[in-house]
Amino acid sequence: MSKNLIIYYSRKGENYFGGSIRSIAKGNTEIVAEFIQAAVGGDLFEVDTVKPYSDDYTTCTQEAKQEIQTQARPELKKYLTDISAYDHIFVCGPCWWGTFPMAVFSQLEKLNFTGKKVMAVMTHEGSGLGNSERDLQKICQGATFGKGLAVTGSNAPHSQNQVAAWAQSVIK
Repeated sequence: MSKNLIIYYSRKGENYFGGSIRSIAKGNTEIVAEFIQAAVGGDLFEVDTVKPYSDDYTTCTQEAKQEIQTQARPELKKYLTDISAYDHIFVCGPCWWGTFPMAVFSQLEKLNFTGKKVMAVMTHEGSGLGNSERDLQKICQGATFGKGLAVTGSNAPHSQNQVAAWAQSVIK
């Protein structure tokens, strides 16, 4: 039986929802990551930065933009060091300026993806998968790649059936 790992970064608090900013107790990406786990099993790993992003949504977007421009790799509170026990790796995050938050790459660059199947998952409010799949292909050397999934963030709490069907299909 194959083993699954779900790596995710998710933003709680202020988030953009189809034209307005709302505060949420659980991030959209975390919801989707948990739906993947419920559908196919596996271990969850939350990417968590040492220096938190701003609680203010607009300030956070500017911090994210600066990180992308400088190709920053924010320090994480903890890192995975070995994924050899896993067959499938789901990499989940919000679409920030067309890709994953740089903190996700802080984690991914420390891992050996040889022989793994990797899938991109993005929550977004109109950007879809952005450049996430291309960026994963650059970082996750030696992996094969399954079809990614884009979930509109404001619809994340209602996406369980969509996420489950997709997750089950990509690990076959």
